[in-house]
Amino acid sequence: MNFGRGPSVVLNVGGTRYSFSREVLKDFPLRRVSRLHGCLSEQDVLEVCDDYDRERNEYFFDRHSEAFGFIMLYVRHGHLRFVPHMCELSFYNEMIYWGLEGSHLDYCCQRRLDDRMSETCTYYSAGEPPGEAAPEGKGRRAPGPEGRKWLERMRRTFEEPTSSVAAQVLATVSILFVIVSMVVLCASTLPEWRAPENRSVEEQSRYTAESVREPSGIIEAICIGWFTAECIVRFIVSKNKCEFVRRPLNIIDLLAITPYYISVLMTVFTGENSQLQRAGVTLRVLRMMRIFWVIKLARHFIGLQTLGLTLKRCYREMVMLLVFICVAMAIFSALSQLLENGLDLGTKNKDYASIPAACWWVIISMTTVGYGDMCPITVPGRILGGICVVSGIVLLALPITFIYHSFVQCYHELKFRSARYSRSLSAEFLN
Repeated sequence: MNFGRGPSVVLNVGGTRYSFSREVLKDFPLRRVSRLHGCLSEQDVLEVCDDYDRERNEYFFDRHSEAFGFIMLYVRHGHLRFVPHMCELSFYNEMIYWGLEGSHLDYCCQRRLDDRMSETCTYYSAGEPPGEAAPEGKGRRAPGPEGRKWLERMRRTFEEPTSSVAAQVLATVSILFVIVSMVVLCASTLPEWRAPENRSVEEQSRYTAESVREPSGIIEAICIGWFTAECIVRFIVSKNKCEFVRRPLNIIDLLAITPYYISVLMTVFTGENSQLQRAGVTLRVLRMMRIFWVIKLARHFIGLQTLGLTLKRCYREMVMLLVFICVAMAIFSALSQLLENGLDLGTKNKDYASIPAACWWVIISMTTVGYGDMCPITVPGRILGGICVVSGIVLLALPITFIYHSFVQCYHELKFRSARYSRSLSAEFLN
Protein backbone atom coordinates (compact mmCIF):
# COMPACT_ATOMS: atom_id res chain seq x y z
CA MET A 1 0.00 0.00 0.00
CA ASN A 2 1.44 3.33 -1.08
CA PHE A 3 -0.66 5.66 1.07
CA GLY A 4 -1.14 5.97 4.82
CA ARG A 5 0.97 4.87 7.75
CA GLY A 6 0.98 2.07 10.21
CA PRO A 7 1.17 -1.72 9.85
CA SER A 8 -2.60 -2.14 9.63
CA VAL A 9 -5.66 -0.41 8.23
CA VAL A 10 -9.20 -0.12 9.59
CA LEU A 11 -12.37 -0.37 7.51
CA ASN A 12 -15.40 1.34 9.02
CA VAL A 13 -18.49 0.09 7.20
CA GLY A 14 -21.70 1.61 8.54
CA GLY A 15 -20.22 1.92 12.05
CA THR A 16 -18.71 -1.58 12.20
CA ARG A 17 -14.90 -1.58 12.24
CA TYR A 18 -12.67 -4.25 10.65
CA SER A 19 -8.89 -4.31 11.02
CA PHE A 20 -6.59 -5.79 8.36
CA SER A 21 -2.89 -5.82 7.65
CA ARG A 22 -1.57 -4.06 4.56
CA GLU A 23 -0.49 -7.27 2.85
CA VAL A 24 -3.98 -8.76 3.19
CA LEU A 25 -5.47 -5.85 1.24
CA LYS A 26 -3.26 -6.57 -1.76
CA ASP A 27 -5.05 -9.82 -2.69
CA PHE A 28 -8.35 -9.17 -0.94
CA PRO A 29 -11.30 -10.99 -2.61
CA LEU A 30 -13.37 -7.78 -2.71
CA ARG A 31 -12.21 -5.59 -5.58
CA ARG A 32 -13.13 -2.28 -3.93
CA VAL A 33 -11.11 -3.12 -0.84
CA SER A 34 -8.12 -4.41 -2.81
CA ARG A 35 -8.03 -1.12 -4.76
CA LEU A 36 -6.95 0.64 -1.55
CA HIS A 37 -3.59 -1.09 -1.80
CA GLY A 38 -2.66 0.81 -4.95
CA CYS A 39 -3.79 4.28 -3.86
CA LEU A 40 -1.02 6.87 -4.16
CA SER A 41 -2.75 9.93 -2.70
CA GLU A 42 -5.69 10.92 -0.57
CA GLN A 43 -7.62 11.82 -3.70
CA ASP A 44 -7.24 8.25 -4.95
CA VAL A 45 -8.47 6.96 -1.60
CA LEU A 46 -11.57 9.16 -1.68
CA GLU A 47 -12.46 7.71 -5.08
CA VAL A 48 -12.70 4.29 -3.41
CA CYS A 49 -14.24 5.11 -0.02
CA ASP A 50 -16.45 7.90 1.36
CA ASP A 51 -14.06 9.38 3.93
CA TYR A 52 -10.58 8.82 5.38
CA ASP A 53 -8.97 9.50 8.76
CA ARG A 54 -5.23 9.96 8.25
CA GLU A 55 -4.29 9.83 11.97
CA ARG A 56 -6.02 6.50 12.68
CA ASN A 57 -5.57 5.20 9.11
CA GLU A 58 -9.30 4.44 9.02
CA TYR A 59 -11.41 4.23 5.89
CA PHE A 60 -15.14 4.99 6.07
CA PHE A 61 -17.76 3.39 3.84
CA ASP A 62 -21.35 4.60 4.09
CA ARG A 63 -22.83 1.17 3.29
CA HIS A 64 -25.09 -1.42 4.93
CA SER A 65 -23.10 -2.88 7.83
CA GLU A 66 -25.11 -6.11 8.16
CA ALA A 67 -24.83 -6.82 4.44
CA PHE A 68 -21.07 -6.30 4.60
CA GLY A 69 -20.94 -8.73 7.51
CA PHE A 70 -22.51 -11.44 5.34
CA ILE A 71 -20.09 -10.56 2.55
CA MET A 72 -17.20 -10.99 5.02
CA LEU A 73 -18.56 -14.44 5.86
CA TYR A 74 -18.19 -15.26 2.17
CA VAL A 75 -14.59 -14.00 2.24
CA ARG A 76 -13.79 -16.25 5.21
CA HIS A 77 -15.83 -19.38 4.44
CA GLY A 78 -16.65 -19.22 0.71
CA HIS A 79 -20.47 -19.19 1.03
CA LEU A 80 -22.55 -16.13 0.18
CA ARG A 81 -26.24 -15.94 1.12
CA PHE A 82 -28.83 -13.19 1.40
CA VAL A 83 -29.30 -11.26 4.62
CA PRO A 84 -32.59 -12.29 6.28
CA HIS A 85 -35.40 -9.73 6.01
CA MET A 86 -33.41 -7.70 3.44
CA CYS A 87 -34.49 -7.05 -0.14
CA GLU A 88 -32.61 -9.27 -2.59
CA LEU A 89 -31.99 -6.38 -4.95
CA SER A 90 -30.63 -4.19 -2.15
CA PHE A 91 -28.20 -6.91 -1.12
CA TYR A 92 -27.27 -7.44 -4.77
CA ASN A 93 -26.53 -3.72 -5.00
CA GLU A 94 -24.18 -4.09 -2.01
CA MET A 95 -22.50 -7.02 -3.75
CA ILE A 96 -21.94 -4.99 -6.90
CA TYR A 97 -20.50 -2.13 -4.86
CA TRP A 98 -17.91 -4.37 -3.21
CA GLY A 99 -17.03 -6.13 -6.48
CA LEU A 100 -19.02 -9.37 -6.38
CA GLU A 101 -21.39 -10.84 -8.95
CA GLY A 102 -24.53 -12.92 -8.84
CA SER A 103 -22.50 -16.06 -9.63
CA HIS A 104 -20.84 -15.80 -6.20
CA LEU A 105 -24.17 -16.46 -4.50
CA ASP A 106 -25.15 -19.94 -3.45
CA TYR A 107 -27.43 -21.77 -5.85
CA CYS A 108 -30.64 -21.24 -3.88
CA CYS A 109 -29.98 -17.52 -3.57
CA GLN A 110 -29.19 -17.26 -7.28
CA ARG A 111 -32.66 -18.58 -8.07
CA ARG A 112 -34.22 -16.07 -5.67
CA LEU A 113 -32.30 -13.26 -7.34
CA ASP A 114 -33.34 -14.37 -10.84
CA ASP A 115 -36.99 -14.51 -9.83
CA ARG A 116 -36.79 -11.13 -8.12
CA MET A 117 -35.15 -9.47 -11.11
CA SER A 118 -37.72 -10.99 -13.46
CA GLU A 119 -40.59 -9.66 -11.36
CA THR A 120 -39.36 -6.12 -10.79
CA CYS A 121 -37.43 -5.54 -14.06
CA THR A 122 -34.71 -3.76 -12.09
CA TYR A 123 -30.98 -4.21 -12.50
CA TYR A 124 -28.03 -2.63 -10.78
CA SER A 125 -25.36 -2.64 -13.45
CA ALA A 126 -22.03 -4.21 -12.53
CA GLY A 127 -20.23 -2.73 -15.55
CA GLU A 128 -21.41 0.81 -15.05
CA PRO A 129 -18.56 3.18 -14.16
CA PRO A 130 -18.73 4.89 -10.79
CA GLY A 131 -20.62 8.13 -10.90
CA GLU A 132 -22.40 7.42 -14.19
CA ALA A 133 -26.09 8.16 -14.15
CA ALA A 134 -25.82 9.00 -10.46
CA PRO A 135 -28.03 11.65 -8.85
CA GLU A 136 -26.64 15.06 -8.26
CA GLY A 137 -24.62 15.38 -5.11
CA LYS A 138 -21.95 13.19 -3.57
CA GLY A 139 -20.40 10.62 -5.89
CA ARG A 140 -21.24 12.37 -9.15
CA ARG A 141 -18.39 13.50 -11.33
CA ALA A 142 -18.16 17.12 -12.20
CA PRO A 143 -19.05 17.88 -15.81
CA GLY A 144 -15.98 18.11 -18.03
CA PRO A 145 -15.26 20.39 -20.96
CA GLU A 146 -17.64 20.59 -23.88
CA GLY A 147 -15.26 18.49 -25.97
CA ARG A 148 -15.39 15.62 -23.50
CA LYS A 149 -19.17 15.72 -23.45
CA TRP A 150 -19.21 15.55 -27.23
CA LEU A 151 -16.83 12.56 -27.24
CA GLU A 152 -18.95 10.83 -24.60
CA ARG A 153 -22.08 11.30 -26.69
CA MET A 154 -20.27 10.02 -29.76
CA ARG A 155 -19.04 7.00 -27.82
CA ARG A 156 -22.54 6.19 -26.61
CA THR A 157 -23.94 6.67 -30.09
CA PHE A 158 -21.60 4.04 -31.51
CA GLU A 159 -21.48 1.68 -28.52
CA GLU A 160 -25.06 1.79 -27.17
CA PRO A 161 -27.72 1.40 -29.90
CA THR A 162 -30.54 2.36 -27.48
CA SER A 163 -28.93 5.50 -26.08
CA SER A 164 -30.46 7.94 -28.60
CA VAL A 165 -32.34 8.23 -31.87
CA ALA A 166 -29.07 8.81 -33.74
CA ALA A 167 -27.64 5.62 -32.22
CA GLN A 168 -30.71 3.66 -33.30
CA VAL A 169 -30.44 5.01 -36.85
CA LEU A 170 -26.72 4.20 -36.94
CA ALA A 171 -27.36 0.68 -35.66
CA THR A 172 -30.08 0.13 -38.27
CA VAL A 173 -27.78 1.24 -41.08
CA SER A 174 -25.00 -1.04 -39.80
CA ILE A 175 -27.41 -3.98 -39.65
CA LEU A 176 -28.52 -3.31 -43.22
CA PHE A 177 -24.91 -3.30 -44.41
CA VAL A 178 -24.28 -6.62 -42.66
CA ILE A 179 -27.38 -8.18 -44.21
CA VAL A 180 -26.52 -6.90 -47.72
CA SER A 181 -22.95 -8.16 -47.38
CA MET A 182 -24.12 -11.61 -46.28
CA VAL A 183 -26.64 -11.82 -49.15
CA VAL A 184 -23.93 -10.94 -51.67
CA LEU A 185 -21.53 -13.45 -50.13
CA CYS A 186 -24.11 -16.25 -50.27
CA ALA A 187 -25.25 -15.35 -53.78
CA SER A 188 -21.68 -15.31 -55.11
CA THR A 189 -21.39 -19.05 -54.39
CA LEU A 190 -24.43 -19.94 -56.53
CA PRO A 191 -23.68 -21.54 -59.93
CA GLU A 192 -26.19 -19.18 -61.56
CA TRP A 193 -24.20 -16.20 -60.25
CA ARG A 194 -21.01 -17.35 -62.00
CA ALA A 195 -22.53 -18.92 -65.09
CA PRO A 196 -23.20 -15.70 -67.06
CA GLU A 197 -19.63 -14.62 -66.50
CA ASN A 198 -18.20 -18.14 -67.06
CA ARG A 199 -15.79 -17.80 -64.15
CA SER A 200 -14.48 -20.39 -61.72
CA VAL A 201 -14.34 -20.11 -57.95
CA GLU A 202 -10.64 -19.26 -58.13
CA GLU A 203 -11.33 -16.39 -60.51
CA GLN A 204 -14.12 -15.16 -58.25
CA SER A 205 -11.63 -14.95 -55.37
CA ARG A 206 -9.45 -12.40 -57.13
CA TYR A 207 -9.90 -8.66 -56.74
CA THR A 208 -9.01 -7.49 -60.24
CA ALA A 209 -9.90 -4.21 -61.83
CA GLU A 210 -12.76 -5.86 -63.71
CA SER A 211 -14.20 -7.53 -60.60
CA VAL A 212 -14.25 -4.29 -58.65
CA ARG A 213 -16.34 -2.62 -61.36
CA GLU A 214 -18.96 -5.40 -61.19
CA PRO A 215 -22.06 -4.85 -59.03
CA SER A 216 -20.94 -7.40 -56.42
CA GLY A 217 -17.51 -5.78 -56.19
CA ILE A 218 -18.99 -2.31 -55.82
CA ILE A 219 -21.40 -3.47 -53.09
CA GLU A 220 -18.59 -5.25 -51.26
CA ALA A 221 -16.32 -2.19 -51.44
CA ILE A 222 -19.11 0.05 -50.09
CA CYS A 223 -19.77 -2.34 -47.18
CA ILE A 224 -16.08 -2.58 -46.36
CA GLY A 225 -15.78 1.21 -46.48
CA TRP A 226 -18.68 1.60 -44.05
CA PHE A 227 -17.32 -0.99 -41.59
CA THR A 228 -13.84 0.52 -41.78
CA ALA A 229 -15.08 4.05 -41.12
CA GLU A 230 -17.26 2.81 -38.24
CA CYS A 231 -14.34 0.95 -36.65
CA ILE A 232 -11.99 3.96 -36.99
CA VAL A 233 -14.50 6.38 -35.47
CA ARG A 234 -15.22 4.03 -32.56
CA PHE A 235 -11.48 3.71 -31.94
CA ILE A 236 -11.01 7.49 -31.95
CA VAL A 237 -13.85 8.22 -29.49
CA SER A 238 -13.02 5.29 -27.15
CA LYS A 239 -11.77 6.15 -23.67
CA ASN A 240 -9.13 3.43 -23.40
CA LYS A 241 -7.46 2.50 -26.69
CA CYS A 242 -5.76 -0.62 -25.29
CA GLU A 243 -9.04 -1.86 -23.82
CA PHE A 244 -10.75 -1.16 -27.14
CA VAL A 245 -8.30 -3.39 -29.01
CA ARG A 246 -8.71 -6.23 -26.50
CA ARG A 247 -12.51 -6.41 -26.68
CA PRO A 248 -13.80 -9.55 -28.44
CA LEU A 249 -16.30 -7.71 -30.66
CA ASN A 250 -13.63 -5.32 -31.87
CA ILE A 251 -11.30 -8.22 -32.63
CA ILE A 252 -14.10 -9.78 -34.68
CA ASP A 253 -14.50 -6.48 -36.57
CA LEU A 254 -10.82 -6.55 -37.48
CA LEU A 255 -11.04 -10.19 -38.57
CA ALA A 256 -13.96 -9.31 -40.83
CA ILE A 257 -12.38 -6.20 -42.40
CA THR A 258 -8.72 -7.16 -42.73
CA PRO A 259 -9.11 -10.04 -45.27
CA TYR A 260 -10.50 -7.67 -47.90
CA TYR A 261 -7.48 -5.39 -47.77
CA ILE A 262 -5.07 -8.35 -47.62
CA SER A 263 -6.69 -9.85 -50.71
CA VAL A 264 -6.48 -6.56 -52.59
CA LEU A 265 -2.83 -6.11 -51.65
CA MET A 266 -1.98 -9.69 -52.61
CA THR A 267 -3.61 -9.16 -56.02
CA VAL A 268 -1.71 -5.91 -56.54
CA PHE A 269 1.71 -7.27 -55.55
CA THR A 270 1.49 -10.80 -57.01
CA GLY A 271 -0.28 -10.02 -60.26
CA GLU A 272 -3.20 -11.79 -61.86
CA ASN A 273 -1.27 -14.64 -63.52
CA SER A 274 0.94 -15.79 -60.67
CA GLN A 275 0.89 -19.29 -59.25
CA LEU A 276 -0.71 -17.97 -56.05
CA GLN A 277 -3.58 -16.46 -58.00
CA ARG A 278 -4.10 -19.66 -60.00
CA ALA A 279 -4.27 -21.70 -56.82
CA GLY A 280 -6.71 -19.29 -55.23
CA VAL A 281 -6.85 -21.20 -51.92
CA THR A 282 -5.49 -18.43 -49.73
CA LEU A 283 -7.73 -15.80 -51.24
CA ARG A 284 -10.82 -18.02 -51.01
CA VAL A 285 -10.14 -18.56 -47.30
CA LEU A 286 -9.72 -14.84 -46.75
CA ARG A 287 -12.87 -14.08 -48.71
CA MET A 288 -14.92 -16.54 -46.67
CA MET A 289 -13.75 -14.89 -43.45
CA ARG A 290 -16.37 -12.25 -44.20
CA ILE A 291 -18.78 -14.62 -42.46
CA PHE A 292 -17.53 -13.02 -39.23
CA TRP A 293 -19.66 -10.01 -40.13
CA VAL A 294 -22.66 -11.97 -38.86
CA ILE A 295 -21.16 -11.81 -35.36
CA LYS A 296 -21.17 -8.01 -35.68
CA LEU A 297 -24.91 -8.24 -35.10
CA ALA A 298 -24.09 -9.05 -31.46
CA ARG A 299 -23.37 -5.35 -31.01
CA HIS A 300 -27.02 -4.56 -31.72
CA PHE A 301 -28.96 -7.60 -30.42
CA ILE A 302 -29.21 -8.48 -26.75
CA GLY A 303 -29.76 -12.16 -27.57
CA LEU A 304 -26.32 -12.62 -29.13
CA GLN A 305 -24.72 -10.58 -26.34
CA THR A 306 -26.44 -12.82 -23.80
CA LEU A 307 -25.07 -15.91 -25.52
CA GLY A 308 -21.52 -14.56 -25.47
CA LEU A 309 -21.72 -13.42 -21.84
CA THR A 310 -23.19 -16.78 -20.79
CA LEU A 311 -20.37 -18.68 -22.49
CA LYS A 312 -17.87 -16.40 -20.77
CA ARG A 313 -19.32 -16.93 -17.30
CA CYS A 314 -20.08 -20.65 -17.73
CA TYR A 315 -16.74 -21.73 -19.13
CA ARG A 316 -16.22 -24.03 -16.12
CA GLU A 317 -19.52 -25.79 -16.82
CA MET A 318 -18.62 -26.00 -20.52
CA VAL A 319 -15.27 -27.57 -19.70
CA MET A 320 -17.01 -29.98 -17.34
CA LEU A 321 -19.44 -30.92 -20.12
CA LEU A 322 -16.58 -31.56 -22.55
CA VAL A 323 -14.80 -33.71 -19.95
CA PHE A 324 -17.97 -35.79 -19.49
CA ILE A 325 -18.26 -36.33 -23.24
CA CYS A 326 -14.57 -37.16 -23.71
CA VAL A 327 -14.57 -39.72 -20.88
CA ALA A 328 -17.75 -41.36 -22.16
CA MET A 329 -16.39 -41.31 -25.72
CA ALA A 330 -13.19 -43.06 -24.67
CA ILE A 331 -15.09 -45.78 -22.80
CA PHE A 332 -17.86 -46.48 -25.31
CA SER A 333 -15.63 -46.26 -28.39
CA ALA A 334 -13.22 -48.84 -26.97
CA LEU A 335 -16.06 -51.19 -25.96
CA SER A 336 -17.90 -50.81 -29.27
CA GLN A 337 -14.75 -51.52 -31.27
CA LEU A 338 -14.13 -54.62 -29.18
CA LEU A 339 -17.68 -55.96 -29.48
CA GLU A 340 -18.15 -55.17 -33.18
CA ASN A 341 -14.72 -55.92 -34.59
CA GLY A 342 -12.26 -57.07 -31.95
CA LEU A 343 -13.90 -60.35 -30.91
CA ASP A 344 -13.97 -63.38 -33.19
CA LEU A 345 -17.75 -63.83 -33.27
CA GLY A 346 -18.05 -64.74 -36.95
CA THR A 347 -19.30 -61.27 -37.94
CA LYS A 348 -17.02 -58.24 -38.09
CA ASN A 349 -18.35 -54.73 -38.58
CA LYS A 350 -15.84 -52.87 -40.76
CA ASP A 351 -17.23 -49.50 -39.64
CA TYR A 352 -15.73 -50.16 -36.20
CA ALA A 353 -12.28 -51.16 -37.45
CA SER A 354 -10.56 -48.73 -35.04
CA ILE A 355 -11.30 -46.79 -31.87
CA PRO A 356 -11.07 -43.37 -33.61
CA ALA A 357 -13.66 -44.57 -36.13
CA ALA A 358 -15.92 -45.72 -33.29
CA CYS A 359 -15.60 -42.27 -31.65
CA TRP A 360 -17.73 -40.81 -34.45
CA TRP A 361 -20.51 -43.28 -33.71
CA VAL A 362 -20.31 -42.52 -29.99
CA ILE A 363 -20.61 -38.75 -30.40
CA ILE A 364 -23.62 -38.92 -32.75
CA SER A 365 -25.26 -41.47 -30.45
CA MET A 366 -24.70 -39.50 -27.23
CA THR A 367 -26.10 -36.35 -28.81
CA THR A 368 -29.06 -38.39 -30.18
CA VAL A 369 -28.33 -37.24 -33.74
CA GLY A 370 -28.02 -40.72 -35.26
CA TYR A 371 -27.10 -40.20 -38.91
CA GLY A 372 -27.36 -43.93 -39.57
CA ASP A 373 -24.06 -44.18 -41.43
CA MET A 374 -22.72 -46.43 -38.63
CA CYS A 375 -24.69 -48.81 -36.47
CA PRO A 376 -23.89 -51.94 -34.43
CA ILE A 377 -24.96 -55.30 -35.86
CA THR A 378 -24.21 -57.61 -32.94
CA VAL A 379 -26.52 -58.05 -29.98
CA PRO A 380 -23.90 -56.93 -27.39
CA GLY A 381 -23.10 -53.94 -29.59
CA ARG A 382 -26.76 -52.90 -29.76
CA ILE A 383 -27.11 -53.20 -26.00
CA LEU A 384 -24.02 -51.03 -25.62
CA GLY A 385 -25.54 -48.55 -28.10
CA GLY A 386 -28.67 -48.21 -25.97
CA ILE A 387 -26.59 -47.62 -22.86
CA CYS A 388 -24.54 -45.05 -24.80
CA VAL A 389 -27.65 -43.10 -25.86
CA VAL A 390 -29.14 -43.05 -22.35
CA SER A 391 -25.80 -42.06 -20.82
CA GLY A 392 -25.46 -39.22 -23.33
CA ILE A 393 -28.87 -37.82 -22.37
CA VAL A 394 -27.98 -37.91 -18.67
CA LEU A 395 -24.46 -36.46 -19.05
CA LEU A 396 -25.58 -33.62 -21.31
CA ALA A 397 -28.45 -32.70 -19.00
CA LEU A 398 -26.35 -32.41 -15.82
CA PRO A 399 -24.73 -28.96 -16.43
CA ILE A 400 -27.74 -27.52 -18.28
CA THR A 401 -29.37 -26.16 -15.09
CA PHE A 402 -26.33 -24.06 -14.20
CA ILE A 403 -26.03 -22.74 -17.76
CA TYR A 404 -29.75 -21.93 -17.89
CA HIS A 405 -29.72 -19.83 -14.72
CA SER A 406 -26.61 -18.01 -15.88
CA PHE A 407 -28.29 -17.31 -19.23
CA VAL A 408 -31.36 -15.85 -17.50
CA GLN A 409 -29.20 -13.67 -15.27
CA CYS A 410 -27.06 -12.44 -18.18
CA TYR A 411 -30.17 -11.61 -20.20
CA HIS A 412 -31.65 -9.48 -17.41
CA GLU A 413 -28.33 -7.74 -16.81
CA LEU A 414 -27.90 -6.74 -20.43
CA LYS A 415 -31.56 -5.83 -20.89
CA PHE A 416 -31.78 -3.56 -17.88
CA ARG A 417 -28.36 -2.04 -18.45
CA SER A 418 -29.53 -1.02 -21.92
CA ALA A 419 -32.66 0.51 -20.38
CA ARG A 420 -30.56 2.37 -17.82
CA TYR A 421 -28.37 3.88 -20.56
CA SER A 422 -31.51 5.19 -22.24
CA ARG A 423 -32.85 6.67 -19.00
CA SER A 424 -29.52 8.26 -18.07
CA LEU A 425 -29.18 9.94 -21.46
CA SER A 426 -32.74 11.29 -21.25
CA ALA A 427 -32.04 12.68 -17.78
CA GLU A 428 -28.87 14.31 -19.07
CA PHE A 429 -30.75 16.17 -21.80
CA LEU A 430 -33.46 17.21 -19.35
CA ASN A 431 -30.89 18.60 -16.92
